[in-house]
Amino acid sequence: MTPAIVLLLFVSGIAGGVINALAGGATLLTFPAMLAAGLPPVTANASNAVAIVPGHLLAVLADRRKVLPLDAKLWSSVLVCLVGGAVGALLLLALPERLFVLPVPALIGIATLLFLFSPRIAAWAEARRGDAEPSRGLGLSVLGLSSIYGGFFGAGLGVILTAVLSIADPNDIRRVKALKNLLATSVSMAAVIIFIVQRAVHWPETLTMLSGALVGGYLGGYLVRVLPATIVRWFVILTGSVMTVVYAVKYWS
Repeated sequence: MTPAIVLLLFVSGIAGGVINALAGGATLLTFPAMLAAGLPPVTANASNAVAIVPGHLLAVLADRRKVLPLDAKLWSSVLVCLVGGAVGALLLLALPERLFVLPVPALIGIATLLFLFSPRIAAWAEARRGDAEPSRGLGLSVLGLSSIYGGFFGAGLGVILTAVLSIADPNDIRRVKALKNLLATSVSMAAVIIFIVQRAVHWPETLTMLSGALVGGYLGGYLVRVLPATIVRWFVILTGSVMTVVYAVKYWS
């Protein structure tokens, strides 16, 4: 790696760590950085997943008391997310590189729209509180599909999981956020294990970004007290919009 690439990945990791701490959505910045470093799209996606997974783990540990009790319902959700994340990762690796390249701009664009409309999604989920709780089977099916997407790409997974969990849990939004972090971690860990075992990760770029993400996560813990999350959210949306256009021109023109 050239010094410029090392700097790009490290700084992107710092920014991603801060963004995840304040608003979520680091993948919209870190995945394009992996592409800019010259990695093929599938390798960039797998390497990015490994680089940012510690942020999910730290989020779970920070609010672990709200996840309890570890009952059969929670374990079944975790199991579904583990299986879904693994299936999504295997699907990604099974696709020829050229077939993953084609939906990359659309995936970034969809994830950006999820962040743009996340307040409306949250309001819709809030409005559903008090409605009849969906069947457990239907809830697990939706969770499974969300997890497959998360293992395949992952950007915007937190928004999807928050909406799904908010419908099922009408009482405690902080618990919903904690459960979202736990389930997103389950998806990410399953995918990361698959990527590592299948040797889909390019370690020099991954470790460079990972070191920056750890610094950013620590810094984000401080900035969350002084920097409005709205500013970070709109920065993520702007970045995602620009990256959608850039990669649409690159892969679709």
